[in-house]
Amino acid sequence: MTGHFIADLNNMDLTNRLSPCNRAIHRLALCLTMAVITISMVSCSVSYKFNSASIDYTKIKSIQIADFPIRSSYVWGPMGPMFNNQLKDQFASHTKLLQVKRNGDLKIEGEITRYEQRNKSVSAEGASAQVELSMTVNVRFTNNKKHDDDFEQQFTAQRTFDSTLQLTSVQEGLVQEMVKDIVDQIFNATVANW
Repeated sequence: MTGHFIADLNNMDLTNRLSPCNRAIHRLALCLTMAVITISMVSCSVSYKFNSASIDYTKIKSIQIADFPIRSSYVWGPMGPMFNNQLKDQFASHTKLLQVKRNGDLKIEGEITRYEQRNKSVSAEGASAQVELSMTVNVRFTNNKKHDDDFEQQFTAQRTFDSTLQLTSVQEGLVQEMVKDIVDQIFNATVANW
């Protein structure tokens, strides 16, 4: 269609009176105009879903997120606040839900139940080559508008580091990665409905 349109324009008296250079500029301008029109039409048909959350905001307006205590026998102090802040930030930045202290339409609570390290692989010399750090969080989710969605579930994340490194030198970065992973899992399980 575009080719016929340009060919028809070439046959027009106005186009034939232009110099060859101006004719090329005129054709280029027409092609660019057609491209902009086509892109505009395509972009108008794209739908957008609010940050991957699948929430009916006419029914669900608030969420209550309790602080998760650490119930693990092995503890790294900053882990609890890091997890609690990240979880609340995720819902604040990816949903339009109002965070409340009680009586939320949705409720998330639980505890950090496990934080441990273990040898993962052995080198040719028989020594540990890699160490796996893992974190598990138990979550109780309540949908006060639709109790069929309620669940209790554990979410786990692991990260591996070289055994020649001290845990204290890599711990903060690895815990941040695991917290982000677990928070994403919780978000997806509660409001994303993948």
